Amino acid sequence: MKRALVWMRRDLRLADNPALRAALDRELHPVPVYIHDSGLQTEGAAGHWWLHHSLHALQQELRRLGSDLLIIAGDSRTQLQAVAHACNASHVFWNRQYDPAGVALETGVMTDLADAGLSAESFPGNLLREPETLAKRDGTPYRVFTPFYRELLTSTPVALPLPAPDALPPLPDELPVSLTPDALGLLPAIRWDAAFGQHWQPGESGAWQRLEIFVRDSMAGYPDNRDRPDLPDTSRLSPHLHFGEISPRQIRQFIEDCLQQRDEAGLAAAAESWQRQLAWREFGHHLLWHFPDTAEHPLDRRFDNFPWHEDPAALHAWQTGQTGIPLVDAGMRELWTTGWMHNRVRMVVASLLTKNLLIPWQTGAAWFMDTLLDADLANNTLGWQWTAGCGADAAPYFRIFNPVRQGERFDPDGSYVRRWAPELATLPAKWIHQPWAAPAMILHDAGIIHGETYPLPVVDLRDSRRAALSAWDRTKQRPGSGARQQQ
Repeated sequence: MKRALVWMRRDLRLADNPALRAALDRELHPVPVYIHDSGLQTEGAAGHWWLHHSLHALQQELRRLGSDLLIIAGDSRTQLQAVAHACNASHVFWNRQYDPAGVALETGVMTDLADAGLSAESFPGNLLREPETLAKRDGTPYRVFTPFYRELLTSTPVALPLPAPDALPPLPDELPVSLTPDALGLLPAIRWDAAFGQHWQPGESGAWQRLEIFVRDSMAGYPDNRDRPDLPDTSRLSPHLHFGEISPRQIRQFIEDCLQQRDEAGLAAAAESWQRQLAWREFGHHLLWHFPDTAEHPLDRRFDNFPWHEDPAALHAWQTGQTGIPLVDAGMRELWTTGWMHNRVRMVVASLLTKNLLIPWQTGAAWFMDTLLDADLANNTLGWQWTAGCGADAAPYFRIFNPVRQGERFDPDGSYVRRWAPELATLPAKWIHQPWAAPAMILHDAGIIHGETYPLPVVDLRDSRRAALSAWDRTKQRPGSGARQQQ
């Protein structure tokens, strides 16, 4: 039987894996291989924790089916050819990535393998639609979400998910010795990740467990509760999606099947509300594929002239959850402890950094890439540019999230803040989102001493809002500040 390398990257699953399924359907002996290419890693320290455990889970599942995962380290282009030669493989299959480095790598690999006389083929498998298949009537990429979403819904029907194999053949004896996930050194030497395992189960089975719990317990209330960080009513599927432990079309099909089985008023509308978030993820990959420089540069080139500035002390306070602004501090501490942050809070903390502190969005995006388990270049870029006002379909620049009002609206009794900023736990709800405004007696009774038990705000919210709007007005008036030309 001829052999096919199945090159696995951010598709760490066996079900709905087009590359693996292609090998089986063509009666080729699949050889699953993961190459740890340090020069291409976009995940930060938190993502490495997830990758470590996801590789373990994939390896165990492959062994259960009779195969295994070959893990090697080095340059992807070199190693693919070497492994293919070692086991006399005739084909190399993989599922596509859409980030700039991934696209460039796949182009180079395709050329290398063709020159070596090998059959190489890539497959769509990690998005509902390939970016090149969605465009406006004039052929240009979508830059606004709503028409993109309509086209996503109305264009060619999404293919059904592919089944997982029931069994797989063993790896060939000729392969080089595989590394273990432990040998990759992905876990931190100082175990700041100690609490991650209490909140997450990486791997394909963990993804399905998370999806099933969300659909069963939370999806019906999602439209009303999605912005409440104090409630556990979001799906938390984002890390599983990033590492490809579950695919978007698997999720979509599962929800459609559930809607057919459950006759509940409003459930279809609730499901549609959540699936818009899945489409927002799709939009991020669409944008990064069409505008690859946006990972570093604003889509709206007027922001090339924006007067950002560095403030190391304020940045450190933001990173460590010591800004003196409770909702922001709670979010940043949740991030450090769990590797995740509620999306509403992500917008609030990003707004404070970019608009109240005027620190560049790239600085915040880099911190998120290092500390988020679900750090995805496409969606991280989309979110930060949206909040900063410089991206596609961005929030208008004058939309500056007030963390006090946001806290009062979406954490009304302060339970989210009390959990992650326990030094404020005994403050009455009236003051928990703005302790600096509380009467002295209230602070005394709560045991709070500003500057000692809890910091004073690093910035005045009202004054900094005015300064941000003034900076934007000056930017718009500068010569050569016209918007970016369509590509």
